[in-house]
Formats: sequence, C-alpha cells, structure tokens
Amino acid sequence: LGAIQNHIQHILHQSEEHLHHVKNHSVHANGSFECAGQDVGRSCILVSVGGKNIMLDCGMHMGYNDDRRFPDFSYITQNGRLTDFLDCVIISHFHLDHCGALPYMSEMVGYDGPIYMTHPTKAICPILLEDFRKITVDKKGETNFFTSQMIKDCMKKVVPLNLHQTVQVDDELEIKAYYAGHVLGAAMVLIKVGSESVVYTGDYNMTPDRHLGAAWIDKCRPDILISESTYATTIRDSKRCRERDFLKKVHETIERGGKVLIPVFALGRAQELCILLETFWYRMNLKAPIYFSTGLTEKANHYYKLFITWTNQKIRKTFVQRNMFEFKHIKAFDRSYADNPGPMVVFATPGMLHAGQSLQIFKKWAGNEKNMVIMPGYCVQGTVGHKILNGQKKLEMEGRATVMMTVPTTGRQRACTNVVAFSFPCLLLNLEVKLQVEYMSFSAHADAKGIMQLIRMAEPRNMLLVHGEAKKMEFLKDKIEQEFSISCYMPANGETTTVTTNPSVPVDISLNLLKREMALGGPLPDPKKPRTMHGTLIMKDSSLRLVSPEQALKELGLSEHQLRFTCRVHLQDPHSDSDTLSRIYSHLKSVLKGYAVQHLPDGTVMVESIVLKVSSSGEDPNLKVILLSWSYQVNVEQRGTHSDWDCVPAVRTTDKNMLCC
Repeated sequence: LGAIQNHIQHILHQSEEHLHHVKNHSVHANGSFECAGQDVGRSCILVSVGGKNIMLDCGMHMGYNDDRRFPDFSYITQNGRLTDFLDCVIISHFHLDHCGALPYMSEMVGYDGPIYMTHPTKAICPILLEDFRKITVDKKGETNFFTSQMIKDCMKKVVPLNLHQTVQVDDELEIKAYYAGHVLGAAMVLIKVGSESVVYTGDYNMTPDRHLGAAWIDKCRPDILISESTYATTIRDSKRCRERDFLKKVHETIERGGKVLIPVFALGRAQELCILLETFWYRMNLKAPIYFSTGLTEKANHYYKLFITWTNQKIRKTFVQRNMFEFKHIKAFDRSYADNPGPMVVFATPGMLHAGQSLQIFKKWAGNEKNMVIMPGYCVQGTVGHKILNGQKKLEMEGRATVMMTVPTTGRQRACTNVVAFSFPCLLLNLEVKLQVEYMSFSAHADAKGIMQLIRMAEPRNMLLVHGEAKKMEFLKDKIEQEFSISCYMPANGETTTVTTNPSVPVDISLNLLKREMALGGPLPDPKKPRTMHGTLIMKDSSLRLVSPEQALKELGLSEHQLRFTCRVHLQDPHSDSDTLSRIYSHLKSVLKGYAVQHLPDGTVMVESIVLKVSSSGEDPNLKVILLSWSYQVNVEQRGTHSDWDCVPAVRTTDKNMLCC
C-alpha cells in the first residue's frame, strides 16, 4: 500500500513540478561581442547577433605611431578579405578614434560591403582622414598608411543614414539611427535581427550645449546596450560654472600679457568654445586677437549651415537672422603669428597635442610661465596632452632636422648646381614645461549621471561598457548592477563576451480563449506577475496563434486522441481482487485527504485522473497486479520522468486508422 501511495504522490508531484517548469521556460540565443574595450581610442567592436556579424566603428589610437594604431583584424580572420565575414560596418561619428582606420580596413585589409554613417559624418569624415594622412605621411614621412585615393575609394562604399529611419541591410538585419549629441552627425544605432536587438551608443552627450542638443533614444528595451564609459566615475559640475571659470582664466592670462593655447578638434568643442569667446569678447570689448589655426574653419561653418537640423533649437531658431558660426573676433591663424609679441588666444588642432599645429605652437610657448594651455577634453594615454595633465614638466619631443646639400649636375645639359633638402626625424630632449596647464572639461561625453540616464531611457536587459579605463569602468559596472539589477560586462581588448538573450516571440491569442481564461477568475494579467495560459499553439505562415484545443482540432481537421500511461505494481495478498481493491481505497482515502478518491461501480478506484485496477496473476492467485493508469495532459507532459518504472503507454482513440497499444 505504501508503494502504491508513493507512486500516486510521485505522479501528482511531477504534474505540479512540470507546471512550474513550463511557466519558467525561456528560449535562448547567443550574441557575442568582441571589443576594443578597456581603452579610449581605436574603437572597433565586432557584434555577432542572430547569425549576423556587424563591425561597430573602426578607429585608430592616437597614442601610437606603429601598427598598434590600427585595430587587430586578425581577431576576425587570419587570412582572406573581411567581406566574407562581415555583413556591414557602422560608423557612429567622424572622430578619428572611431573612423580613422576605415580606409586601412576597407582598402588595405579588404572589405567591399556596405558602410553606414549619417550624412554629416559622410561629409566630414574624408576631410579629417585626408588631414591626418597629410600630417602622418607627407610631414612625418611614415609608411604603411592609406593614400588619398584609398580614402576616396572607401567613401564610395558608404550608405548614408537619416535619423529615425529604419534601414533594411538584408532580409533579416535592420538598423536605425538616433541623435547622440557629442559632435555634428553623431548617432547611436539600434541593430535588430529577428527578435534580438543591440544598441550601440558610440560617443554621446546627455547634456545640451551651445550648439548641439542632448542625446535621445526611445524605450526600445534592447537585449544589450553597448555604451561608452569615458567619464565612468565623473559627475561634472554645472556647465555655467565651467564656462565662467574658463573665461576667467583666459581673461587673466590675456591681462598679464600671456598667450592662451586651446587644443581642439576642428569640429565640435571648437565651435562650442568659439561661440563662448566670441560672446565674451563682444561683451567686454576686448582687443586681443583670437585665432583658429586650421583651414577647416570655413568648411566647418559650411557644414553647420548645411546640416543646421542637427544643431540645437536656439541655433535653428536664430539661424535666418544671425549665423552663430560667422565669428567677428576670430580670425584665421598663420604659422608666423605664433612668434608675435603680446597676448593672443589660439584654437589649434588636434585636441590631444599628439601632432599637427597644436603641438608645434605648444613647443614654442611651453617655456614661458605667462602662457597657458587649456585642455578642454579627454586625452588618450601616450599623447603629450595626457603627459602634461599628469604633471610632467620635462618632455622628450620628436623634432625634424633639415640638411641642405649641393649636388652638381653634368652631361649634355649645361653644368649647374642643385640644392637638395633632406628632412629626417631627430629627438629633441627635455622640453621644459613652464606654462600653466589647466584642464576644464568641455568634453561632449556623457558623465556617470548621463550614462545612468540613458539606461533608464532605453531599459536594456544587459549592459556592456567600452571606451573607458578599467578601474573606472569597474566602479560604474557595480553601480549599474546594483541600481538596475541587470548584468553588466566590461571586456578587455580582444576579449569576447557572450550574452544569452530571451527573445520575445509575438503570439496572437484567440478572443474566445481569453474570455474563457477570464471566466476562470483569478488576478488580472500583470507584466510583473504573468499568468499561465493553456491552449494550443498553431504556427502558420511564420505567425503564431494561441487557440483553444477544440478550435485547433476544428481548424486543422483532426480527431481528438487521448494518451494514457500505465504502471504495474505487484503485491502478495490472499484476499479476493474486490477485497484488495476495497482495502486500497480505504487506505488512499485516509492518507490523500486533499484529493478526490472514488470507488467506482466498474471495479476501479479513481484518484483525480489516476485509475487503479486490481487483477490476479494466472500462475499465483495470491499475487495481485495493481494497474495504475493516468491520462496525458498538455500542461503536465514530462517525457522520460518515469523511466525507472515499468511503464506502458496506452492510447485510446476514436480514429480507426490510429494504432492502439
């Protein structure tokens, strides 16, 4: 009797347990991420989602002058062109640490597929690439670098994106761009493959400034949000205070007869600070000259006019009456002006003092304590900007020496003397830094508060941090996991992170089934406390419908079948079959008080849907065979659970063509 009782309780327990199992079941799919992660600069991320491979950004590192400046594409393939492995490339904005390796990747390594970027990025990107190529190849004489023609060939592969426009890359892969602030044309991108989705932020700014708006994205609830974390532990002070301090320091330096160097990138912070100084010079009626050291000023104004819809609301409103980017007090800079006596302010590119005119001016002005350099943005490790911000007072600077040689020529031509100049790199040791060094963050990156704000906006299921420094990222990672209760990852360069997703599968539900479920009572459905619904799932033409079993049979033209399982229990008992069954009934009635136990007239005992029947063995009349039979039900199916029992499936059918066993 104990054995029979245990079997029945086991069947009932397994039924309840399987209901719980079905309720908590989820579908799994993998998305893997190969990141240039714990590093600011050389952004290049490979995302594999839903069987599609997408490269996010393709930047160069400003701190290196060798092969390390480019991403290591051997992580994707050891040999062969990248076209065979990538479905598309997406560039978030025109800064070189996000697009600088693009011609190298497409023309030198080999990629012929589509490259997606916004219209402003497509317009500005080739100009910055050519500018950097001139500095690197023409002035520094470096080799293993892309050519002007390679830049042009690369840009022919670009497909421009509009904001909020869904672009179908192929039958399964689609992308959508959102406004990111940061610089003109910067975009965050939503990538979708089937029910799986990824958002990549690139660089973004959650605070509006004098010429750009704040980043925005809808509540898209991606499986993973890949966010920059440049300022992972920083919460910046108010913008008004920063602007006041900046103007005060510039004014004080000018008043004492010093020169102010402001290293900037040609577009972005340059326009922000130019607007600020232009307004201040007009208000204070100052006469000291302000210069912009690059020929990109006119081009920058042209692009801001062309893409006025990407600026902030104030500029868009006043643009017809007054163009904010036509400066009266800011003039073009000539190289000879750096040696002029008297005060001046110079905006010079690039912004990290790693090359170009900003570095040349810095070398000339570094020895005078009256002068000042204001670093308005982030500086990558290895650059001169990073070194002086960390207090380094003596720098080993690379210069160039020029040797003049006279070469006589003879032959059929008239004898003459040619003068040939040879230029080669040499080491200028110990440049002493006496000028004042100030760091004032006008960087257009999101701070810690902004990153948390974006998470609340998008509501991702997982978080992945890139484009930051390891220690700061670790702090932010803990903060995100604690506040949002989601998994957060921070892979190192070259590391792959695999994230398991639970895709949402849309299912249409029959109205009759819903009414029947509601009639059963119980709590109303709630997103945080879902209810289990029982029905038949029909897949037709790639769509799913949940209907009642009766409706499914009718629609599909099928007959109903019932599956039962039977288990045999042997016991020795000298009584008759009917007496044995009565004793089993009495025992089960006393121990299974929570269940309906019935003694039926047909000589069987029923516990819920479980049927018991007693019969004698033909060889030994005292050996009773107890048959336990229970019906198969959709919501309690768990095949293989009872494999240690002597189980025989029994099928009762109304279809004469079905096999009975």
